[in-house]
Order: sequence, then C-alpha cells, then structure tokens
Amino acid sequence: MTDPFAALDELLPSLRELYTDLHRHPELSFKEERTAAELARRLEEAGYEVHTGLGGTGVAGVLRNGGGPVVMLRADIDALPVQEKTELPYASETPGVMHACGHDMHATWLSGAADLLSHARDAWQGTLLVVFQPGEEQGSGAAAMVRDGLFDLVGRPSVVLGQHIAPGPAGWVLTRPGVIMAATDALRIVLHGRGGHGSRPETTVDPAVLAASVVLRLQTIVSREISATESAVVTVGQLHVGTANNIIADEAVLEVNVRTFDEQVRDKVLAAIERIVRGEAAASGCPEPPEITSIASFPVTTNDDTANERLTGVFRRRFGPEHVLEAPLVTGSEDFSEFGRAAGAPSVFWLVGGMDPQEVLTAISEGRFERDVPSNHSPLFAPVVDPTVRVGVETLVTGALEFFAVQG
Repeated sequence: MTDPFAALDELLPSLRELYTDLHRHPELSFKEERTAAELARRLEEAGYEVHTGLGGTGVAGVLRNGGGPVVMLRADIDALPVQEKTELPYASETPGVMHACGHDMHATWLSGAADLLSHARDAWQGTLLVVFQPGEEQGSGAAAMVRDGLFDLVGRPSVVLGQHIAPGPAGWVLTRPGVIMAATDALRIVLHGRGGHGSRPETTVDPAVLAASVVLRLQTIVSREISATESAVVTVGQLHVGTANNIIADEAVLEVNVRTFDEQVRDKVLAAIERIVRGEAAASGCPEPPEITSIASFPVTTNDDTANERLTGVFRRRFGPEHVLEAPLVTGSEDFSEFGRAAGAPSVFWLVGGMDPQEVLTAISEGRFERDVPSNHSPLFAPVVDPTVRVGVETLVTGALEFFAVQG
C-alpha cells in the first residue's frame, strides 16, 4: 500500500511556487478567474474530473476510487480589498488587493492534498470531492456553488472538511467541538432627514444628529440588553452624511456589523437594531421611515462533535498532542458550514497556525501578541511558507483518510 505522504517532499517545491504565485496575483470575490484556471489545470493533471464555473468562478474536482464514502474537502480562493504592506518578494502586484486572509494558502493546501490522495489511491476507497470556493469574503460563495449543482456531481457528501490559517505558531493544529466561529450580519441603514441651509436648522430634520444618536444607542444593545453570560458585538463600521460644512444633508447612511454565537442572541440583537433605528427616526420626526437592508450574512460555524473528536484524535497521533490544541471561539465568520447544512452531512472546520513559532510564543509570553503579530485581514499578514504549506497539506490528507474506507 502506498504511503499517502510519500510524494510530499517531492511536491513541496511546486506547492511553494503555487502559493507565491497566488499571493502575487490576488483576485477579489467572484473575479478569481486566473486563480480558478490554475487550480483547475492542476486538478486535471492529477487525474480529476474537473468542473468549472460553479457559483461563478468555483472549481470542483471529482476522483472516483471505488465504492465507499464521499468525502468533501473545501478551500476558499478570494482575496480582499487591502493594500499590502508586507514588503515580501512575492507581494501582491495588484494595487489595493491582497490575500490578507490566507486564502492563497488554503488553495495551496488543498491542491497539494488533492495530488497526494490521487497518487495514493491504493490506500483509500470512496469518492473525493475537492472544492475551490469563490466569494467567501462576501458570505455567498458556498451557497452559490450549491445552487449551481455542486452536489449533483457525485451526490451529497458523507462528511465536509475544511480549515483556515490562523496567526498561531506554524505546526499547531487547533480543533474545537460545537461552535467554533461566529455568525455575522452586515446591515446598511439609510436615515431619511430633510435637508437645508446650515444657518437654518429649524427648517430641517438633521440626519447627522440622528445618526449620532443611533450610533450611541446601538452600543447599549450589548451593554444593556445582552446577558453578561452571552456574547455579541455590534460595530458601526461606516457613517456617511453630508457634502459641505454649511449644508444639512437629506440622509445619512450607516453600515453595521453584528457578531453572535447563538441564534437566539442573534435574533435579539437584530430586532433591537431595528427597534432602535426606527424609534430614533420617529423621535426625530423623519419624513420617511428608515431603510434597513441586509448586505451580508454568515451562519454560525458549528462542528459535528463526533466527527471533530475523530479528527482531533487522528491529528494528535500524526502531529503529537503538544501540537494539537483546543481552538478558542473565533469572532470571525465563514460560510463553510453552508455546505454541510445543504448536504445534511456532518462538517468539521479547524485552524492551522501559520506564523513563525518563536516569534509568536515570545510575543505571547511578553504580552504583546495582539499588538505585534499581524492577524488575518491585516495589510501585514504574512504566513511563513515553511512549515505552513507542509502541515496544511498533511492535515487535509489525514482528515480525508480518516473518513474514507481503507483499501485492503
């Protein structure tokens, strides 16, 4: 029987080249055409049945290897509208766009795992579904691929597995039963006032004053309406009002971001936002009611307890218990769980460290981790290539093999 990891050392130079190439050429959500083409090409070379254009720019590879479970492995591929400041030799060549969340590493990991599992077909039995997903940063790429018939290719998967790079020490693997990442709701709020001259405010309904009241009142939701034993975050990330200092505008526009870990808390926060916004508008005498629109929504990412326990055990055996730790609750969000929910299948999502271990551990011991170790979405986010590439490939292959039928 072939050792599934036998070809990894020979494969690593190609994977390093893929990672630096993807990092150098980032593409925004649903515009990942170059990225998708390269990943599809590699799947074809590895012997996969390849499907492109799913959910816009998504790619799926199918490898049928006898009867058995259908195991799905997923990576996201989109970049962010961030100007890179890392000064890496392979820094982004696209102004204002950067792989600041590590999706270039995710794609590299999955491409490597797909190669290894293809080379070692005598070690497992079943069907492998490899999914490169677009549009994760907008929270809609997973659902778009499902709508485009992803599960029509091989049927519904038996299990869905995915992982994310984290600003922890390279070589660490972090798992967690149950909820691991928060739900996110992004709202656009338009407050309608009545404009006029800045010298005659009595003839207007000033949306700037109304917006200021709304911003302050929204902060009381967490402090006064959510129990101290529960958790939520409400952030007003954007507020736009007015065009000149002597003009009172007609409207103000706010964008609000909400993070929660529990559906009941989520519903309570969203209801409170609507109540406060409508109440403040009514109190200000607005000529029209406010508009509240959802512009993005990510579900809570929840791991299947049994599947997570299996993976944690096999990771500990492969990497050693000192390198496999329990992940903290992450206030970031993912649309990964849409796949498991749509398939009615268990899903597990875990974290893989990607930073220089000594630098991270020293920063933690000196109490400067939050300040000095760049996190995902930072313009300074720069994972170390080694051993991050190797470990992320190994985790995916190890996870897949745990759920396949063993040849023999």
